[in-house]
Amino acid sequence: MDNLKGIRVAILVDNGFERVEMTDTRKALDEAGAETKLISPQEKQVRAWETKEWGDNYPVDQKLDGAEPNNFDALLLPGGVMNPDHLRMNPKAVAFVKAFVDGGKPVAAICHGPWTLVEAGGVKGKRLLPGLR
Repeated sequence: MDNLKGIRVAILVDNGFERVEMTDTRKALDEAGAETKLISPQEKQVRAWETKEWGDNYPVDQKLDGAEPNNFDALLLPGGVMNPDHLRMNPKAVAFVKAFVDGGKPVAAICHGPWTLVEAGGVKGKRLLPGLR
């Protein structure tokens, strides 16, 4: 499958993202031909949450401070409980998300991920689709 070939997807996470919501979705995007980059306020690595306890660390591809929304075609916001709370309280993360919304770019938010989208004003006047499987 290469129906997303040439599409650049930013995956914005902070510590406490639900592992499966990032890893499985990233794998599907990569297998469909997208180029994914893990973006985080953390500099070198970010730690996942694994259902009820801390999970593995994942390397950060690009620190949020240096990430430019114009370099991406779409945004993925994995959930978890802690991750969206960290992001929605981070003005740089909110501005990053808002740039995708304002640019009319696709944004996918999983589980608690929409909280960051709400903070960025990205749901006002929009219809959100329930979980698709």
